[in-house]
Amino acid sequence: MRSSFWSAARAGVLFSASLTAIASAQQPVEPAASKVKAKDAVVWPGVTPSGSVLLPNGWSLKPVGRQAPLGELPITLAEHPSESVLAVLHAGYGEHEVVTLDAKTARVIGRVAVPETYGGLAWSADGSRLFVGGGFDEVVYRFDHAQGFLSNRATLPIHGPIKPGAGERTEPLPRAQRGADQAQGAVAGLAPTRDGASLWVADAFAHDVVRINLKSGEPSTQVKLPAESYPYGLALDEARGRLYVSLWGRAEVAVIDTEKGAVVGSWKAEEHPNELLLSKGGKILYVANANRNTVSVYDAEAGKPLATIATAIHPKAPSGCTPNALALSPDESILFVANANTNDVAAFNVADPAHSTPLGFIPAGWYPTSVRVARDGKTLWIVNGKGTTSKANRDGPIPGVSTPSVREYIGGLFKGTLSVVAMPTPKQMAAYTKTVYECCPLAEAGPSVASGPKPPAGNPIPGRVGDPSPIKHCIYIIKENRTYDQVFGDMPEGNGEPKLCLFPEEVTPNQHALVREFVLLDNFYVDGEVSADGHEWTMGAYATDFVERTWPLSYRGDKRVPYPAEGNFALATPAGGYLWDKAKEKGVSYRSYGEFVANGTTPDDPATTKYETLKGHFDPLYRSYDLNYPDVKRAERFLAELKRFEAEGEMPSLIVMRLPNDHTAGTRPGALTVRAMVADNDLALGMVIDGLSRSRFWKETAVFVVEDDAQNGPDHVDAHRTVALAISPYIKKKSVDSTMYSTSSMLRTMELILGLDPMSQFDAAARPMWASFTAEPDLAPFTCRPARVDVNEKNGPHAVAVEASLKLDLDKEDQADDLVFNEIIWKAVRGADSVMPAPVRSAFILPSVKHDDDDDD
Repeated sequence: MRSSFWSAARAGVLFSASLTAIASAQQPVEPAASKVKAKDAVVWPGVTPSGSVLLPNGWSLKPVGRQAPLGELPITLAEHPSESVLAVLHAGYGEHEVVTLDAKTARVIGRVAVPETYGGLAWSADGSRLFVGGGFDEVVYRFDHAQGFLSNRATLPIHGPIKPGAGERTEPLPRAQRGADQAQGAVAGLAPTRDGASLWVADAFAHDVVRINLKSGEPSTQVKLPAESYPYGLALDEARGRLYVSLWGRAEVAVIDTEKGAVVGSWKAEEHPNELLLSKGGKILYVANANRNTVSVYDAEAGKPLATIATAIHPKAPSGCTPNALALSPDESILFVANANTNDVAAFNVADPAHSTPLGFIPAGWYPTSVRVARDGKTLWIVNGKGTTSKANRDGPIPGVSTPSVREYIGGLFKGTLSVVAMPTPKQMAAYTKTVYECCPLAEAGPSVASGPKPPAGNPIPGRVGDPSPIKHCIYIIKENRTYDQVFGDMPEGNGEPKLCLFPEEVTPNQHALVREFVLLDNFYVDGEVSADGHEWTMGAYATDFVERTWPLSYRGDKRVPYPAEGNFALATPAGGYLWDKAKEKGVSYRSYGEFVANGTTPDDPATTKYETLKGHFDPLYRSYDLNYPDVKRAERFLAELKRFEAEGEMPSLIVMRLPNDHTAGTRPGALTVRAMVADNDLALGMVIDGLSRSRFWKETAVFVVEDDAQNGPDHVDAHRTVALAISPYIKKKSVDSTMYSTSSMLRTMELILGLDPMSQFDAAARPMWASFTAEPDLAPFTCRPARVDVNEKNGPHAVAVEASLKLDLDKEDQADDLVFNEIIWKAVRGADSVMPAPVRSAFILPSVKHDDDDDD
């Protein structure tokens, strides 16, 4: 380590972890001890006695530094070239904006809203202007800057001039002015020239790079890139006349000759290259590869690769770190890499870029999206996209009040923070690294060994990939968008809140019977926030940076933004693939019923899939998401398939099935009522389990049921807590398992049963569901309960909130405004005049306190 680097850090490092401000009313209410596991103390998400914050996925946060509050999904930070000013760009579910802060105090100076952004933030060389990408509006916003304040917004189109006299324009340029062959674009990276004459723009979705003449305000050059390139980051080397472009979708870096306006070279990287960082002399180029745990290093002058730097906490770790931001110390001897998904910043000595040396890890907040080093080298800034804690959302999309005081929809629930960290000394770096390892549940032994304690003797869930299991078939059923409290809040056996229960036993008799006869899981959490990332986590134990960056724009209502998941984009595919990819690798038979499958035009038309591994491994007659098609019919189709399997004597080892109608269609006239759709979903599940439990395969079968996400409801423990069921002859019957599990835990359990390798660090690190299973099977079948409410009940023309319901787009999951949609659901169930319970927020207040290791000795 270079002494010049470490000597800069003389001030103490602050760490936000005090528990003193947490009121007891904000803590989850634990059930009586007799209703939970007796062996171990139940662990719930939130602040722990050590001061860390336990996330619902089993990972922990203990960020160092002073935490300054930011808005929704801050994605990048830029330091002013000469003044003490920082600019932070926000691109989340809520309002998109640029916030300026005092670099010394981290206090907000000002903020300006922009209609939309997808990325792109750059100061002019003299700092008099700030450029901001305008997302799918295909524009760049230019602001004048003075003393931290931004003003005089001008709009620069990237595909054609603004109409004379139009001045300010916030709508996208009419397609006729751009040319018929110009695809819908989205602004990503920006790179202004030092003379202030030009601005280079990466147009991600149109697969081109554009140069804007800043004097005329019009585009002057367009460089076309190969199909599916998705240009993302830019690094400009004016001395050599080169522009480097990371190709998000092609695992390459394109080299553009800026004089010729043409691509003159392409360098191979690894999957999802995003942020680029060029050394001051232009000799070394660093590339963060988000879909791998790596940074590619190039000798840019010679145009050849020098090294690949691994950023994971363990050398045997699968993909999952999501390195997405880079920074160099002023002397360029130390490289910092933000690992978004593992919540840390990795540091490397790169004095010799071809032979880097790891220096350790710095604990960050939740999903760091940007890391920067101050010009003087004394401060490290880390932007945390999701802040420092998960939360309960008791006042979340519980509809019932048209204008609730706090609208805790999960899409905008987690506010970002800025970690202001004094540059660490060697002693502090060692302590920080230790903290990062303590926050990570990943087993050092490698992905083949399950994390956590060893499984009980004789447990049917192995502790190591490849060990035998008496279970030969896993049925994985995916439902849509409910929280635990919405369905099981009425159950005294678990940690529920009856006031938040919308679909009690009267509506869901089969789900209630199943968790009573088998096991109640009241401490189970989804890994995703909405369906777009939820289906990715449900099938891949990971959501790529592309999915995480794109879904908030889609969910905030921009119809031009594509739904980024469920096989629609190759760019969304995790490096470790999906569950069926792992099954194919090991020769395990598999079949999908509705997951990652596109419906035919009518129920009589066969379904299709874009995903290669599923071709020939899905049922074309099984209807995927379609709220006009009953789940009971889906169950009947699967039971017909089960009958075929019995006749043939074989059933696929892995079956993935979609039962989506608990999503509901609101109060749209002529559609089934909310209660009817949830009851239909419940009845379909009961039918499937009844049929399986009476089949020849039952003695070797385990069924796992989970919601893809929990966005459409409230929960008094955490916004991620959801409905999950485990059903098998090997389940501990009539038990309550309050072990903390996540979707990745369910995936890990199935992988261990079937001998599949984990897909990411998250299923590799997740605790298997050993506590729910027992060595001795009980083959008693399950008897489906009849529906207690009318599953054919339809909304009338004067149903509650009918006008609002008619305006919602329910043809695709999660295209409707969830806040409005959930108000409709609440009123449909509880009545037009019903009022929601008083809000109880389970946020954790983290004032700054001095860290034990701040002394610099």
